Amino acid sequence: MGVSLLVFLAKRFAMMFASLVVIIAISYTLLWYAPGNYLDVQRAYSVMSAQANQNSEAYKQQRAMFEERYGLNKPVYVQIWTYVTKAVTFKFGPSFQNPTVLIEDMVAERLPRTLTIVFLGIGLALLVGIPIGVLAGFRRNSWIDYVVTGFSMVGQVVPVYVLAVILILVFAGQVWNILPGGGWSTPVPKPSQLVLPVLTLALGPIAGIARFTRNQVAETMSQEFIRTARSKGLPEQLVIMRHALRNSLIPVVTTTAPQIAYALVGSVWIENIFRIPGIGQLFASALGARDYPLMITSTVVLALGVMLASLLADIIYRLLDPRIKLEA
Repeated sequence: MGVSLLVFLAKRFAMMFASLVVIIAISYTLLWYAPGNYLDVQRAYSVMSAQANQNSEAYKQQRAMFEERYGLNKPVYVQIWTYVTKAVTFKFGPSFQNPTVLIEDMVAERLPRTLTIVFLGIGLALLVGIPIGVLAGFRRNSWIDYVVTGFSMVGQVVPVYVLAVILILVFAGQVWNILPGGGWSTPVPKPSQLVLPVLTLALGPIAGIARFTRNQVAETMSQEFIRTARSKGLPEQLVIMRHALRNSLIPVVTTTAPQIAYALVGSVWIENIFRIPGIGQLFASALGARDYPLMITSTVVLALGVMLASLLADIIYRLLDPRIKLEA
């Protein structure tokens, strides 16, 4: 187990590194050839750049100095290689918007806030999604099953930003003004400030986990070993607890990783709607300003989080069921 786990981890980390390099290369290339750049954005909105527009030669000098400082005057493949070599040591340098602040410091400050709402959201999803999914699976074709199935279908198709707006209107505005509609107290938020963001982020995963759990329980209850256990005269409660639930809930672990990925991507919307200074808000800010280093670093952090979640789910799945072989 120990050697196989180490080999598995080595292969997965190698694949993760290769995937991140590809993500960086694609992101850099798309940004490089996309219309507009950081200086164009600043030229449109900044007073200082507007003054530079009156003197085209001054603007050209300003642009040349900017490109020299950040290496933007080099071929795109050289910029990609430079970024990758720095990213290996977690040194991302300054951003365009904040040249005096290192990107790694910005990420270190904001990442805990994103992880807070993501893990609270996933925790709530597991606490609610698994029980209602189990209940629907044991009560197939009942009104409970229909309600859970209907909720799961709606919860999985409604975008997270629509849910956010609905919850704000209901609990922080038009219907009941009982919760704050956004904001984040520094350094620790008030519990009331977490309710709506976490609930918004959890509703989609609750629906996905409930539907998957319901299907697993329903499938398990129709298996031959369940009928065999009942034929031996075992009490129904023992059949459910010892045989049905144990075999049904192990595969539920596999759906947790996609839900974490959903929450991480959804955090970009959540943090901007609820004004939470996390990685998602950092990503949106960088995108609007064409801040290449900051945007790519935010993308790498989010992608790495998704990969680590998938890796953790595979390891837990193997620990719960030793018959499963770890394969990269």
